[in-house]
Amino acid sequence: MSGGDMAKPLLGHGSMEGDPSITPAAGQTIGVLGSGDFARSLAIRLVCSGFKVVVGSRNPKRKAGLFPSAAEVTFQAEAVKKTDVIFVAVFREHYSTLCDLADVLAGKILVDVSNNTEINHHKESNAEYLASLFPACTVVKGFNVVSAWTLQSGARDGNKQVLICSNNQEAKRTVAEIAQVMGFTPVDMGCMSSAREIENIPLRLLPAWKIPIFLALGLFLCFFTYNLVRQVIHPYIREQKNKFYKIPIEVVNTTLPCVAYVMLSLVYLPGVLAACSQLYYGTKYRRFPDWLDQWLQHRKQIGLLSFFCAALHAVYSLCLPMRRSHRYQLIEMAVKQAVEKKMNIWVEEEVWRMEIYISVGIIALGLLSLLAITSLPSIANSLNWREFSFIQSTLGFIALVISTLHTLTYGWSRAFDENQYKFYLPPTYTLTLLVPCTVILAKVIFSLPCIQQRLLRIRRGWEKGRYVKFVLPSATGEYSSGETSSNV
Repeated sequence: MSGGDMAKPLLGHGSMEGDPSITPAAGQTIGVLGSGDFARSLAIRLVCSGFKVVVGSRNPKRKAGLFPSAAEVTFQAEAVKKTDVIFVAVFREHYSTLCDLADVLAGKILVDVSNNTEINHHKESNAEYLASLFPACTVVKGFNVVSAWTLQSGARDGNKQVLICSNNQEAKRTVAEIAQVMGFTPVDMGCMSSAREIENIPLRLLPAWKIPIFLALGLFLCFFTYNLVRQVIHPYIREQKNKFYKIPIEVVNTTLPCVAYVMLSLVYLPGVLAACSQLYYGTKYRRFPDWLDQWLQHRKQIGLLSFFCAALHAVYSLCLPMRRSHRYQLIEMAVKQAVEKKMNIWVEEEVWRMEIYISVGIIALGLLSLLAITSLPSIANSLNWREFSFIQSTLGFIALVISTLHTLTYGWSRAFDENQYKFYLPPTYTLTLLVPCTVILAKVIFSLPCIQQRLLRIRRGWEKGRYVKFVLPSATGEYSSGETSSNV
């Protein structure tokens, strides 16, 4: 088997030198009980990291071909005798099959890598259950948050953290040493009682996305209902025209940019509120309210959902001319112009409006794509903080401004046309302008030198009402110290 990149630790030895309690363990013999996908991937990663691997299987002859040639595949009892650290890569329901090895396993370190199929499926964690079956062993929970794919391909694009917990500090240090040599970052989660929480982590479905997704769905339903009333219900009631065919494409396509635009503004609104709070209280050390703190933490997910809706809007817009209803409308318009003998229907203002509208929209979508790409961990890790901040903050705000121009060119002078107010309801795009324009106005105000300098001082540690020391030169050239209020 060719190691390739697998033969190189993903984290350099410099990262191990940063923690004096962890020393390199390459060359140590590690045991693996199990012959499934995870056991095979684990054996490959261990071999490529410089460890000697002994795999214990109930049928070693049949399973030997699945593992790298450098790994020794033998019976479970033989594998256990050759090492003091053993990865238990079997399911919880098969733990009892290892009971015959209790005497041989005594005094060994067992690393439980299993997960459940449901959150809190059992009263006790798998690691605690394993410890109860083998009281003479030291059980460590770890590596369950790492996938088999990550073990084989490396942690370059996945999570590098390996969560570890145990009641024995020496055993945790040993497993942490192994994890770090393999290229992962060990994280000590405390005693064995944390195993239940660690086992629940891989089972959670997008925990950081729940609030942003519900927010996007709520906005979509609100704008969809609003557009449905204006574009379908109004002509059906007032003009007896059946326009329900617009629901799958036109109404959805009118709703998506509204959601994308508002969601993009909601990415930068919490920063405005945080700045207002710091200016009002004159300090950066006052804790934000929980709702604002949660909002700030979900900005990445909100931004990605904004890009998703904008991309769907672009696809829907490209598909508009493909509809059968659009073709019928073009033919009807052509026949009507022929009957009325209209030879020239060119409207210069409308042509320019549409050209600018589409061009600005493409630029806005391009900037949103850049924001989305740089939010990926593999891309963000290649940028320094200034580069990342410039793209996410400065270019993000420019994207919001360009999106506003895109919306304004779409509306043009329609906001002043009384025919656009169906059921006395204003056009949808006028509603979407409220939050983004508020954010843009606040950003402009914060850019004023007097406010910008005050906010910068606060973020550098200055506090209103706090007395600070100062040093002034005297008439003789010597320096004398004193105190003054930071309000001055």
